[in-house]
Amino acid sequence: MISLDKISLSFGGFDLFKEISFLINPKDRIGLIGKNGAGKTTLLKVIKGIDFPSSGSIGLPKNTTVGYLPQQMKLTDSRTLKEETTLAFEELMHIQQKISLLNTQISEDEDYHSDSYLKKLDQIHELNERFNILGGDNYEAELEQTLIGLGFERSDFNRPTSEFSGGWRMRVELAKLLLKKPDVFLLDEPTNHLDIESIQWLEDFLKNYSGAIVLVSHDKAFIDAVCNRTIEISLGKITDQKMNYSKFIEWKKEQQEIQLAAYKNQQKQIEDIESFIDRFRYKATKAVQVQSRIKQLDKIDRLEIEEVDNSSLKISFPPAPKSGRVVVEAENISKSYDKLLVLNDIDFKIELGEKIAFVGRNGEGKTTLARIIMHELEHEGTVKLGHNVKIGYFAQNQAQLLKEELTVFETIDEIAVGDVRTKIRDILGAFLFSGEDADKKVKVLSGGEKTRLAMIKLMLEPVNFLVLDEPTNHLDIRSKEILKNALINFNGTVLVVSHDREFLDGLVTCVYEFRNKKAKQHLGGIYEFLERKKIESLKELEINNISKKAEKTNGTKINLNQELSFHEQKEIGRTISRLEKQVEKTEMEIQSIEVESAKLDQLLSSSEKLEDHSIFDKYENLKVKLKKAMEEWEKQHEELEMWKLKKSW
Repeated sequence: MISLDKISLSFGGFDLFKEISFLINPKDRIGLIGKNGAGKTTLLKVIKGIDFPSSGSIGLPKNTTVGYLPQQMKLTDSRTLKEETTLAFEELMHIQQKISLLNTQISEDEDYHSDSYLKKLDQIHELNERFNILGGDNYEAELEQTLIGLGFERSDFNRPTSEFSGGWRMRVELAKLLLKKPDVFLLDEPTNHLDIESIQWLEDFLKNYSGAIVLVSHDKAFIDAVCNRTIEISLGKITDQKMNYSKFIEWKKEQQEIQLAAYKNQQKQIEDIESFIDRFRYKATKAVQVQSRIKQLDKIDRLEIEEVDNSSLKISFPPAPKSGRVVVEAENISKSYDKLLVLNDIDFKIELGEKIAFVGRNGEGKTTLARIIMHELEHEGTVKLGHNVKIGYFAQNQAQLLKEELTVFETIDEIAVGDVRTKIRDILGAFLFSGEDADKKVKVLSGGEKTRLAMIKLMLEPVNFLVLDEPTNHLDIRSKEILKNALINFNGTVLVVSHDREFLDGLVTCVYEFRNKKAKQHLGGIYEFLERKKIESLKELEINNISKKAEKTNGTKINLNQELSFHEQKEIGRTISRLEKQVEKTEMEIQSIEVESAKLDQLLSSSEKLEDHSIFDKYENLKVKLKKAMEEWEKQHEELEMWKLKKSW
């Protein structure tokens, strides 16, 4: 479909691309990867025709449409959300106008056999076919489905786009691009401004899309799910393999070992030749042999290997100072911005060593609650920090708070104390700031580099409670893995606001979902939460579908387990087993409370005078405890029944 032939691109003597060639075929799903600065975004711009190569050519067949979503774009604010999104259907609107005009002209013609009349009929027929191919009869439904999938509400459709934040306006541009249905999608970090539900919707959309996709993304789970071909840019060249990102990384490790061995052999060969030349350069009797070695040296096609900084894999947060068992306890938290209620009557408790995620749609209050915990915002209700809790906070705009005129080294030197000052360059190297990078000014750093630098600052102060708000924005896949491993090994408490499923997987064991001004707790990891959410949202629909199918089969039970993979059935079995244990534990707790309550009932109803008046308090506390336990049992039992229903399907 699109061919790149020996593309080279140079900037001030530096070769970004060195004669790279590849094809983008129909229905390709290409993940474009590489370090920050390798040229991924530039290559997308070259394919789109925004930038031009120094040499080489790009072949683009006539009538092939290319849709490009950049990381940053100019946005207009003169229309409502629906009006702006409808611009995606410009061709449809144009066809409608043409058909309307031709129908008017035909109605005025009287000679039904003239060439002009018949030609107009043919034109209307062709235009109607094109209109139907483009989904003309269904475009409004597609528009609404796409906007809702990307997180908008129907009540947003008539709001001016100027009322939306930058992230939401980027979604409008993404919606327009998806609705245009180009032959080739060029997507540069499309998940940056999406929440976890919208990412899942986009993932499903792209997996089922009929055109080709070239995707740049630091979201490992997303790129793995969407792409089945990986192209890596490294040292100006490309490596192209028909496999997803995870398999590509495994394959690359094997290749690196082979390349490293070949590189070492070649370096030894070059060293031996150069040693011979230096030794006999000025001996007349060896002149012929020396010249022969010089020619041999010139003919060697020198191998290049990408440096791998293994020191970065060893970084860790300082040991956490000991804190109390309860780290944060909040009751009746509510927060409004003017008349807009964001959080309403929220209770939660975070205990020592827990690793918790705040997830949910943008604007649902995740960052607001994180800032309330930090005592940065006024609010209703109470938030108490536990004994000796020391908070380390990473805000979304943390990278922008760095002093731009300082160098990378000076930024850390300014806050470093004690022995750390002698190890600054080692610390910077562990975070991929090696050699001359340490002397760069902050203002010239990329978004990912600034985020890494801000993270170093956070890690230099011993804390026992980390509150991280979207810490992976702008980080490449490798940097995210380094941070994730450091957090897993951190012996304190962690609260992270994130939409990155791969980053959260294996890190958190409890998820708080923010929706409708509430925060609902879900025990378990991120993928358990997502699976549960999928079941909850489809529960009624699936029950209705099962009823209809059962009717069609005259009451014969349909075994829908055939539609579930063995792995899915196994996971459902594990979840049911876990929930059954929870229900059993809660039932035993209820039984114990009821036994204790019965004893106090008997004591209080006796005619004897009570000396210990604290019994009344104990009795009231038991009633409260019993109520909470019963509520917990109801939730657990309801969830258990839902999973059993899923298994029976």
